[in-house]
Amino acid sequence: MSDTPDEAAFVAALDRMSAAHPGLTSLEAGLLAALDLGLPGDSRAFARTFGVEHAFVLRAVAGLEEAGLVTVTARDGRTQRTRFTTTDSGPSVPSAPPSSQA
Repeated sequence: MSDTPDEAAFVAALDRMSAAHPGLTSLEAGLLAALDLGLPGDSRAFARTFGVEHAFVLRAVAGLEEAGLVTVTARDGRTQRTRFTTTDSGPSVPSAPPSSQA
């Protein structure tokens, strides 16, 4: 399936998120890993792609929003599909330092 992330890349991103935020659940870390890989922040699409109940994904998004790690950008009142992105405060995980230019 072309909409699914590369498994190795996802596992690596999941490991980074779990290490950077040890208090997160596996599902919360997975949502951040998906964003880190450039996948769209869409609760329904994540639930379908990873075979997780949409209600669990919504609960995880709410936890991430409460922690200030994601910002909800849209919510469909009928289906509860929620779109989200990382917060404006920067990346979820510190990126490698830029090479110094002296």
